[in-house]
Amino acid sequence: MIYDRILVRFGDLTLKGKNQKEFIKALHKLVASKMEGLNVEIDYQHDRIYIHLLDENQEEVIKRLNYVSGISSYSFVCKCDKDINVIKETALKLMKEVVNDTIKAFKVNTRRTDKNYALRSMEITKAVSGYVLANHKLLKVDVHNPDIELNIELRNDACYLYNTNIRAMGGYPVGTLGKGLLMLSGGIDSPVAGYLAMKQGVEIECIHFESTPLTSIESAQKVVDLVKKMAKYAPNNKINVHFIPFKEIHMALLDNVPESYNITIMRRMMYRIATKLALKRNCLCIINGESVGQVASQTLRSMNTINSVTNYPILRPLCTYDKLDIINISKKIDCYDLSIKPFEDCCTVYVPKAPATAPKIDKAEAYEKAFDYEAMIEKAVDNVNSICISVDSDLDLPLMGLEVSEVIEMIRSKK
Repeated sequence: MIYDRILVRFGDLTLKGKNQKEFIKALHKLVASKMEGLNVEIDYQHDRIYIHLLDENQEEVIKRLNYVSGISSYSFVCKCDKDINVIKETALKLMKEVVNDTIKAFKVNTRRTDKNYALRSMEITKAVSGYVLANHKLLKVDVHNPDIELNIELRNDACYLYNTNIRAMGGYPVGTLGKGLLMLSGGIDSPVAGYLAMKQGVEIECIHFESTPLTSIESAQKVVDLVKKMAKYAPNNKINVHFIPFKEIHMALLDNVPESYNITIMRRMMYRIATKLALKRNCLCIINGESVGQVASQTLRSMNTINSVTNYPILRPLCTYDKLDIINISKKIDCYDLSIKPFEDCCTVYVPKAPATAPKIDKAEAYEKAFDYEAMIEKAVDNVNSICISVDSDLDLPLMGLEVSEVIEMIRSKK
């Protein structure tokens, strides 16, 4: 194939002001991390990146680039000398390679950043168009509705030609906008929320509320497997996960709170715990997968009652998404098949028959006085089980007769 490089373009970070260099530096570091182990050479320029493929499989390079936030788009390109005759020959070779029976018309676009070059952009366009037209009998020029476009960039170092422009992840390099704590269940929504937060430059740690044996340990295993998928988008392919022992609080809720308010107060407890852990882990916000109106606890009145227990910023990347949009993203990031496995977490194992959709703060506070939840929350935070999960982690939580805390302790002891 004539293409020997991939051109990487930056996304919204080019709109940044004085701190643009820091964003670009972070993106360079992220690309280098994702390309680790591949036989490529990376040429970092001030407004783009060129990845020389050498003998590396281009599909593997593209696969990894799709895990990098902050990239707007990329193109397969070929590099040649800036001599106009060399450019014309290279353009003809490229067109002969990519043109098929469905392509009849083409257009040439020239961008000349080297202002000292002898020919102007329009002169280059005319010269190349005429040469391709004269030597490729199946093509004609159509500047309004071309089947294919040939792009030529004259830069200071060389000339680059391409005819593809593939959309990438976009957003900002993950980690450049701080760190957030993702409330991760085993469902469809929260992994998508985590992905979208990382896409916008927020590094994440995850908190999961586990109630084994009230909930199965397979539910916790789902979380591990989902984090492995999400870690592909994270710096160094790793994400910290914090398992909160929630059984005692869960039992107290079932024993002391009216069924209609069970989910409301459960979420209030989770927000209190997440706030304390976020402070400990230097997270600047709490992230969750709530979408307005999707379930009883996600009506605006429910959110207001649940949110009243914390003054921490809450990010809801999915707040205006409908379920089909969320499912499509879940499939895109390869989490959907895991998310729909039938293992229930704290929020789904005991779903009330008639949950309150407009719960009141004063009622929630009154019901909470029935048990000493503050001591339980402190105990849960103090006994959190934390582990770093990477894309290569081989964790099997459902070991015979063991709870999450015991399995994690076994994993730590092996390291």
